[in-house]
Amino acid sequence: MKKIVLILGVALGVLACNKTETNSKEFKTAYINTAEIIEKYEKFKDEDAKFNVKSEELGRPLEAKVRAFQAEAQSFRQNAQAKGPQWAQQKGAELQQREQQLGMEQNALIQQLQQEGAVLKDTLISEVKKFIKDYGKKKGYDYIYGTGDAATVLYAKDGYDITKEVLKELNDTYKSTKKDDKVATKEEEKK
Repeated sequence: MKKIVLILGVALGVLACNKTETNSKEFKTAYINTAEIIEKYEKFKDEDAKFNVKSEELGRPLEAKVRAFQAEAQSFRQNAQAKGPQWAQQKGAELQQREQQLGMEQNALIQQLQQEGAVLKDTLISEVKKFIKDYGKKKGYDYIYGTGDAATVLYAKDGYDITKEVLKELNDTYKSTKKDDKVATKEEEKK
């Protein structure tokens, strides 16, 4: 009896393995060129321009200090022989210390800007990923792949490229929120 049950179980298993599935589901897939999104998304451009302005503003005081230091160093070179070796040694040590201090300030500013830039980039990328996820759900996609600098797709037919569609919706959404922000700002100014 056990042998019959065992043989019947094996036979059913073999039949199940040989059965082809007729209910295979087709997946709706597409891909997006992420490098193009980064290059052409208006919010990326606007935020990059704002960041560059901020970088320049933060760098101005340091630039002024560097120019003053360079003028003082030039004056030092001109006066070193006239004022004697003791003065030159003391003033040279002061200038060297100020030069090191300016270098540390410059490094701190660079580090601050790199950190702020990384946070901004991460924030924008998270927003785009969320948008693409919502877009995919809305349009009924099962998968949306990314191509570009950090390619996850090595080949795809051009017909699956939805970059332009997504970019248009991203830019339209950003422009509408940008207009809403301007209207809100104007209303606050009236008050």
